[in-house]
Order: sequence, then C-alpha cells, then structure tokens
Amino acid sequence: MKLLLFSDSHGNINFIKNLWYKSKDADLTLCAGDISNFGTDLSMIMSKLNSFKNPVLVVHGNHEEPDELREACKENDNIIFLHKAVHISDDYFFMGYGGGGFNMLDTDFTLVANRFFKRQGIEKMKKTILMTHAPPFKTRLDLVQGEHRGNKSIRNFIDEVSPHLVVCGHLHENAGKEQLLGKTFIVNPGPEGMIVDI
Repeated sequence: MKLLLFSDSHGNINFIKNLWYKSKDADLTLCAGDISNFGTDLSMIMSKLNSFKNPVLVVHGNHEEPDELREACKENDNIIFLHKAVHISDDYFFMGYGGGGFNMLDTDFTLVANRFFKRQGIEKMKKTILMTHAPPFKTRLDLVQGEHRGNKSIRNFIDEVSPHLVVCGHLHENAGKEQLLGKTFIVNPGPEGMIVDI
C-alpha cells in the first residue's frame, strides 16, 4: 500500500495543491495535523482535501479544535477523522491520536492506547500504522536546540507494540526527518509530504 503523508501545512493552499497531484500515486493520504492556522478557512481547506484521489485520514494538531475538525470531516465524504479512532483497510490497521505536542506525558493517550488500540487486535494485522501530531520522545524527530521535546507516552507505546510506521508532525524544524526505531519507521513528512510504500 502506498501512503501519501503530510503535516503542518497551516492553511497554505499551494502545499495542498501540490499534495493533490501527489495523491494520484497513493492509495491513502494521512494528515498528522495543523492543516490550518487556528481553524482559519478550515471549510475551504477541507473541501480541497476532499477532492484528493484517495481517502484522507486526518487528526487535529494544536491549531485545530477536535470537535470543529470532526464536524468538518463529517461534511466531506472522502475524509475520515482518526483521533482516538482506528481505520482498517484490508490487513492494514491505522490508529490516530491528534492534538498535543507540548507535553512530555499524555495519560489520555496511554488510556486510549491500552483500552482501545491494543484491544482492536493489533497483532492480527499485516501492517500497523500510528499517526499522531506530537512526535515520540528521544528521536531525531523531537530534537530541538539539542533537547528532546517529544512525548514519552507515545514512545512507550512504540517500544511496546512496534508499529510498522509512525507518522507525526508539530516540530517544523524536523520536517522531512525520519528514523528507524527497532522495527518501526518514524517520519515527520512536513507540509510538502512524501509517499511511503508499506
């Protein structure tokens, strides 16, 4: 399966237009949040995403209110709101958790991961993909001015479950960076996006 990944486009329509062309070569598109600037022009942005050539899975960033983005997704039949939710396509298991980016611990994420993600039968799936807005702790993707500022709760989940792919965003200075952590490929695709074959 080919996935088009992006994050942190912050309302820039030129990024969305370029991503639309890239979507022709993908089976699914994943957006790891901050698609707007504090919700400005959200309806218009979502309309553009809805025109992509494949379904779009999206979580909110720290620039979107989850309820507002959830409602905007409901108005567009090609977009799926993935916050605290899963999406199954064949044997591919997508888990989503949006928001955050500033806390190193997230007890709500841990609760969702333990009570929901794990119980959905991760081990039965061919490939597992986790999409968060916040980056996991102690990776190339959370390093800012020599300090690791990512989320330890997300990192603990990765260490325990070893998803095949983790998509995150939030830290603009790390856009385009990637890392292999054990068997898990972690990437911050940034606003220009990238296609990953998984």
